[in-house]
Amino acid sequence: LPFVEDSERKDGAEEEEEKSVSQVMSAPSTKVTVLADGTYATQTAFTAMEEVADSDDSVPTLRKLVLAGNYLLAASAVAALTKVILRLTKDKGDDDARVKDLSVQLLIVCCALIQAGKASKGTTRMDKDSYERISFCMRVLMDPTAQQEVASVLLNDCRATFCELIKHEHATAKATAKDKQSELVAQPDALISFRQLKARRVLGADDLDLDDEATLSLAAGKDKTPDFAEQLAHVYQLTGFSDPVYAETQITVHEYDIVLDILVINRTDQTLSNLTVELSTVGDLKLVERPQSYNIGPRDHRRFKANIKVSSTETGQIFGTVVYDSSTSAESTVINLNEIPVEIMDYIHPATCTDAVYRQMWAEFEWENKVGVNTLITDVDEFLDHIIESTNMNCLTPRFERGQSTFLAANLYAKSVFGEDALVNVSVEKVGNKVEGYIRIRAKTQGIALSIGDRITFVQKSRASE
Repeated sequence: LPFVEDSERKDGAEEEEEKSVSQVMSAPSTKVTVLADGTYATQTAFTAMEEVADSDDSVPTLRKLVLAGNYLLAASAVAALTKVILRLTKDKGDDDARVKDLSVQLLIVCCALIQAGKASKGTTRMDKDSYERISFCMRVLMDPTAQQEVASVLLNDCRATFCELIKHEHATAKATAKDKQSELVAQPDALISFRQLKARRVLGADDLDLDDEATLSLAAGKDKTPDFAEQLAHVYQLTGFSDPVYAETQITVHEYDIVLDILVINRTDQTLSNLTVELSTVGDLKLVERPQSYNIGPRDHRRFKANIKVSSTETGQIFGTVVYDSSTSAESTVINLNEIPVEIMDYIHPATCTDAVYRQMWAEFEWENKVGVNTLITDVDEFLDHIIESTNMNCLTPRFERGQSTFLAANLYAKSVFGEDALVNVSVEKVGNKVEGYIRIRAKTQGIALSIGDRITFVQKSRASE
């Protein structure tokens, strides 16, 4: 003690730090890049690395970490010392001189930590959670009534909850290891095919396609073929039943691209010449392959294929028209198609990470979308299950038997096929017969934060309408 003088001395000692820090230029790295106009260019980059002189070893490690801005560690240390004093108070009583002396010393440390946290700037400033936790410990030490009310919670319930958390993590690790061991890779009598050992005349195109398709499916993490009901869920009607041309499409998502299988039916008694489907996209979607034009006879049908590349995890839309030459006039006939939504749920998958990595990403990601809770669900656990199921995310917060608790806070995490991280924090409370609160979404890009927010808003309203 104190902590503030060290932080002020740190601001006034910039010259000494500049002397102890020296920059070393690394070897140049050269690479060839493609410019916007398609030409090639050579880039040479130098990386500046800092060599920091050895710091003073006499300063304790805990003090270094606290002054560096790790106030979560400081709050945890204050909570641990508070529990030690509570145990001493329980054994020796409130009037013991040693207990009072330790309580006063801990209060002085708490005041110094709060003063240092408020005096700091930028990333080293104390966060609100750590401030509230340290303030709570100070109130427990100073108020005998509050100490009696929360003593059993801090000494017994917190330890029981922590033990239950450790057991849950061990059980999850064992279940994951057991699933990996019991996973069936291949049957004992399955035939092993070596393409390199087969002759070209023996190895046909079908074998190549099968082998390549299986390899791509395993590499993408999708070794399960979608069932018929899932395929029907991705069929969209493009025109009305009263239009001369009926069209519908089936969307198949292949990780980085979308394949549209468009069925066009001529419902007239005339031949439609030069019929084609013209498509346009909104969002990070790019039409790669345009459908060809065909002549469709009376009451005949034709299938069109369109390939669309996806460059980021974002909700997009596909618009289009059916154009064909009319036999009665010189102008072409145009039929507008219904919009085809591209859902973000097709590109994100549940993932897991540690709490430290989650907090680091939450602090680094700059895009945040805050959605208010508006639902008719009256139970907070049921609402959380509905959000997890609707957003295809993984709940990182362990869930135990909470009894009749009326509030809930949980962290959800998912990862897209493009390597983008999506973080969701659900904080809800049951007020009367209604669930209220907010859902905060954070991501590195704006598109994924807005798309998940729109998805959550839609599923809330759809569940409320039910």
